Amino acid sequence: MVFSSLEFIFRFLPVFLILYYTIPIKYRNLVLFLGSICFYALGDTKSLILIFLSIVINHVAVKNMEHARLVPMKRKMWLLLALFYNFGILFFFKYINFTIDNINYILKLFSPGNGIPSLEVVLPLGISFYTFQAVSYVIDVYKGEVKETTSLFNFGTYLLMFPKLVSGPIATYNEIREQLTDRSYNLIKFEKGLKLFTIGLGIKVLLANRLGILWNDIQTIGFQSISTPLAWLGAVGYSLQLYFDFSGYSLMAIGIGKMLGFTLPNNFTHPYMAKSVSEFWRRWHITLGMWFKNYVYIPLGGNRAGKKRLVFNLLAVWLFTGLWHGASWNYVLWGLVLFLLILLEKLYLKPVLDRSRVISRIYILLILPMTWMLFAINDLKDIAVYFGRMFGITAGINVNTYDVLKYLDQFKWLLIAGIFFCFPYGFRWFAKHDNSIPCTIILIIVFWYSVYNLSNGLNNPFMYFNF
Repeated sequence: MVFSSLEFIFRFLPVFLILYYTIPIKYRNLVLFLGSICFYALGDTKSLILIFLSIVINHVAVKNMEHARLVPMKRKMWLLLALFYNFGILFFFKYINFTIDNINYILKLFSPGNGIPSLEVVLPLGISFYTFQAVSYVIDVYKGEVKETTSLFNFGTYLLMFPKLVSGPIATYNEIREQLTDRSYNLIKFEKGLKLFTIGLGIKVLLANRLGILWNDIQTIGFQSISTPLAWLGAVGYSLQLYFDFSGYSLMAIGIGKMLGFTLPNNFTHPYMAKSVSEFWRRWHITLGMWFKNYVYIPLGGNRAGKKRLVFNLLAVWLFTGLWHGASWNYVLWGLVLFLLILLEKLYLKPVLDRSRVISRIYILLILPMTWMLFAINDLKDIAVYFGRMFGITAGINVNTYDVLKYLDQFKWLLIAGIFFCFPYGFRWFAKHDNSIPCTIILIIVFWYSVYNLSNGLNNPFMYFNF
């Protein structure tokens, strides 16, 4: 089940909210816990056992880790066992077949014949997100930055909380801990959450879903048969689609959280306004970036141990970031390219980009769509073809030179709206007038027009559910 579905909007959420607000406050975590189980089961019943195992094993590991506080080696052993379990489960379900395929490729180079058979493994919904949250809790308790919870139920509620369960934001236990036992409920907060949910729904359904048609059409035509201008338009369209898909989801998640009395961390701050790739990744998927900064980059030494160490630490972070998004070589390549760009900026380009707003804007507008093509296209040969068409290097097949005019005419208003909402002006207007009658009317129109589109069967899956 996804937030932008009629089933969720008109069945699950209303029933859940009625139950949540009609029972005494002291039982609301129980409703949240059980409701989150139902929410997940409606999308992936078979994987529920994995979440329950994650809750129990991480809680027990932390409990034993704290009991062994006076025995450092035993305490560290429990930390390593918890990390081994979390990353082991993630590796098995997400990367085992990728590993087997690459082993088979190497084996065939030396000894052609039968390789290791692939396993029938289905990626559990949200495993990358809830595993990272469990790991952050274990590490934070070990480092003494957060006090362990003695309540298995509280920890389970934190990990299962359905607004952030399957695609984030990645909230640490420290950010949620106090809210689990003491959070405020009022009509103003509920209304604010409902408005954020509506904005996120509109961004997802009216922008991301419709812009997705452009990229789907380009894939259907075939990369060899598109003109150079259409290749660039497709890259821009995909860049906008991905942004509005995930930022729309994040706004809906934050909005639902507010309706339940929680404040979830922000995940985007107008990333396409950035003046460098480094700044872009401080604005995009903020909670994932903070996770890698706090649990990989800083523990490795950050930028405090000289240039060689900086290079290694950045390489580790971006290789892991690439692989986190998917078990495919295009994600590895995407991570390596971002590593090189960010390293170049830190060592050489930052002064130039900081001095000139024009140069920095042109740089971002050219670089980012190209990096997203590495992200969007799984096959390395297809990536080569697409870049060949972007720069007119690869000869096309049955290319219509004027194909871009057709798609510009078809998508011009969506592209204009998408570019506009990359800037903060619309959100500033909303923040200033959110209690006004015109704002309320606009949000009502956005909501029902989104529902109309959903009822007509507009393509609707969230792209980040794949990660």
